[in-house]
Amino acid sequence: MTTLLHIDSSVRPSASVSRALTSAIVKQVGADKVIYRDLSKPLPAIDEAWIGANFTPAESRSAEQTELLSLSEELLGELEAADTIVIGAAMYNFGVSAPLKTWIDLIARAGRSFKYTEAGPQGLLTGKKAIIAVATGGTPVGSDFDFVSGYLKFILNFVGISDVTVIKADQVDASLDEKLVAVKADIEALAA
Repeated sequence: MTTLLHIDSSVRPSASVSRALTSAIVKQVGADKVIYRDLSKPLPAIDEAWIGANFTPAESRSAEQTELLSLSEELLGELEAADTIVIGAAMYNFGVSAPLKTWIDLIARAGRSFKYTEAGPQGLLTGKKAIIAVATGGTPVGSDFDFVSGYLKFILNFVGISDVTVIKADQVDASLDEKLVAVKADIEALAA
């Protein structure tokens, strides 16, 4: 049985190019089970109490600390259950949306999604595939001003997900219809 984690991070629930892309990708890739996470519903930002809970050994955490980490545990459980992760990432001011950055803060946890070794950090979420759907208004994906695709590939690799594909619909403000036609072939190729 295959499980897919579908994450939408655009703060626009309607008229979002990245959401249209992730929907098409999920349909094309297919899975027996799809877990959906809509990040337009804000996640709580990490704070000093959260950091303290995170760095307290699990067996020593108070009930309050365990509760502080419960959403992070839920998000990590979704990642651990998934064979494939599809992330919709609209570019905001050259970077990821605040909700997507918060999600990253909640899942990038030493001892849970990565560990420190003598050779450096080692990702623990191995054997998974990720597809990032990036949509930009005017910035070319892969350019010096794209702080979305490289960042997400780095973070995913950091937690152990090294099989990462980027599907891009960039500079859509200039030619949305043409970009959507071009990206359709990229999405169809995912099933190959």
